[in-house]
Amino acid sequence: MANYVNKQVIELNEVTEENRNKATRSVKSETQLSDGRTRLYRMAAVCLGVLCVLQVILNISLRLAFWINICQKIRKTCPDGWRLWGSSCYFLSTEMKTWEESRLDCLNRGANLVIINSKEEQEFLFGLNKGAWIGLSDSVTEGTWKWVDGTPLTTPSYWYSQQPDNGGDNPANGEEDCVEMNTETWLPVKAWNDQSCFNNRYWICEKRV
Repeated sequence: MANYVNKQVIELNEVTEENRNKATRSVKSETQLSDGRTRLYRMAAVCLGVLCVLQVILNISLRLAFWINICQKIRKTCPDGWRLWGSSCYFLSTEMKTWEESRLDCLNRGANLVIINSKEEQEFLFGLNKGAWIGLSDSVTEGTWKWVDGTPLTTPSYWYSQQPDNGGDNPANGEEDCVEMNTETWLPVKAWNDQSCFNNRYWICEKRV
């Protein structure tokens, strides 16, 4: 009888131990699951935070780009009486002066006589439809044409087919060391003519914006 009771007690203890082990494994599993969910929530929170930061950066960048664009438009506004083309403002006079007087007027306006750098600019200026001084002369060395900024004339150039002729065969014309744009009968790409710098012409000023 005693042996039977001892056997039952042992079996009962084994069952209890097994149940305790199962409970422990269950608790560990639930703990691991809870830890996994916590890590997942943390990762989700971090990702959400990063997205919020990126959204703020994007908003700031868009606003900055908008204001930069506005500032550039404001910066590229020409003064009254000037015309904007490309990255320069142009002033076409309404009176006539000599080449030197014309250049002095441009300098007083914070500009200089126009320097032509492209066919498109030449065509734009020709379209103003008024013969005028441009910033080109050979007054320092005959035959060496330079712009008012000191750079030598290279291609492209837009001389009329018979120009420059420095007055041709008529001495009465005197030295012709300054260049006008003739818009009366010539083509845009054949519109330059050398004239005496003492003649009175309209003029074109240019300044960068």
